[in-house]
Amino acid sequence: MREISCKLLVIGGGPAGYVCAIRAGQLGLDTVLVEEAALGGTCLTVGCIPSKALIHVAAEYERVARLSETAVAGVHCHGATLDLGAAMVWKDGIVQQLSTGVAALLRKAGVRVMHGAAQLRDGKSADVETAGGPVSVRAETLVIATGSEPVALAALPFGGDILSSSGALALTELPHSLAVVGGGYIGLELGMAFARMGSRVTVIEAGDRVLPAWDAELTAPVVRALGRIGVTVHTGARAEGYAAGVLRIRRGDSTEEIAAQKVLVTAGRRPRATSAGLDRLDLAMEGPFLRIDAACRTSMQGVYAIGDVTGEPMLAHRAMAQGEMVAELVAGTRRHWDHRAIPAVCFTDPEIVSVGLSPVEAAARGPIRSAVFPFQANGKALTEDRDEGFVRVTADAAAGEILGIQAVGAGVADFAGEFALAIEMGATLEDIAATIHAHPTRGEVFHEASLRSLGRALHL
Repeated sequence: MREISCKLLVIGGGPAGYVCAIRAGQLGLDTVLVEEAALGGTCLTVGCIPSKALIHVAAEYERVARLSETAVAGVHCHGATLDLGAAMVWKDGIVQQLSTGVAALLRKAGVRVMHGAAQLRDGKSADVETAGGPVSVRAETLVIATGSEPVALAALPFGGDILSSSGALALTELPHSLAVVGGGYIGLELGMAFARMGSRVTVIEAGDRVLPAWDAELTAPVVRALGRIGVTVHTGARAEGYAAGVLRIRRGDSTEEIAAQKVLVTAGRRPRATSAGLDRLDLAMEGPFLRIDAACRTSMQGVYAIGDVTGEPMLAHRAMAQGEMVAELVAGTRRHWDHRAIPAVCFTDPEIVSVGLSPVEAAARGPIRSAVFPFQANGKALTEDRDEGFVRVTADAAAGEILGIQAVGAGVADFAGEFALAIEMGATLEDIAATIHAHPTRGEVFHEASLRSLGRALHL
């Protein structure tokens, strides 16, 4: 077996791992990155990027199809067609472009990339099965970035017509009917996309409402949109089995049958905390996740863990921030995790973004002031014929420091950076009120919501 050594060994080439490796290489650390599949991990190859590509295809198709039926603002089209196979080829091209870009960035940083499955022997070494044969890697420091995987249900094991999110993103023919088991953000993002492309979609959610991670005020516009595009939602329901194109669900004491050519199971994701021989390290756990401290150190000296394997929120941007921090710590830079807010985005239509505390969470800490400003009073939203939703700002009542910002509406995902910056920098309502926002833009709604919290809204 060939043997190599390095300063830093990173297991996993997703957003956490590849960012950690790139930053380590930039800092002059001799770094080896091991990835058994394509560089970029779940997010780039079968998650964030391809799903947003499919959502874009669905939006473009729905817009043309809508204009084929009814003129909007004087615009009328004649006919709309969708070739899902061609759309998937286009999506795969984007994924390949980005994955190739990650590889180029790793080379530029001087990182040695090994493609193959790793098996850890201890906290300092791993055996990697590569196409050229097994390689033993010895490192001074280990970073675990093994990510997460979809959760399967005992009654609905993946395979055939029962799909994970990855399987749904590989379809080349549009199913005439699709049942989505799980009403969280993954299920609704994909379910709404397929509905907008023409599938008859039914969502089955065990809880009492969809998108339970966000409050009801924030999700109400999405629920209305589900009705507009013909999505049927069953809450308080559980899937019990699938056979011959029929999904059986139970609500209370009664059972129902739902016709579904395909079933998409989006019951959540679980950390890959036992893969790559991690169970041999006897690391401290926190539930199903690897336990880490504020510097992403595990219970074993010289072993760090980053990304989805370390717990909620399981978000690519959190993983990247962790990876960058750990690389700098290993290089001897003084760093600590001092982020006050991590944006959460749901790419339904309309989109949802949340940064910081909700009004209920903030009120539990003390007196607050909170206000909502609707897109219906925004000129840019009206000119785009997309005026659903609002921006909501919550601040400390005494000092006016902003504690949380949420929005729902077309394109609000792009507000996440401004919202996070405001909270990270300790902005007050007066700071936002005194910041000139360009007109006409949707961003003015953030400005107006802050003004309204101060009792002096101008356009409402």
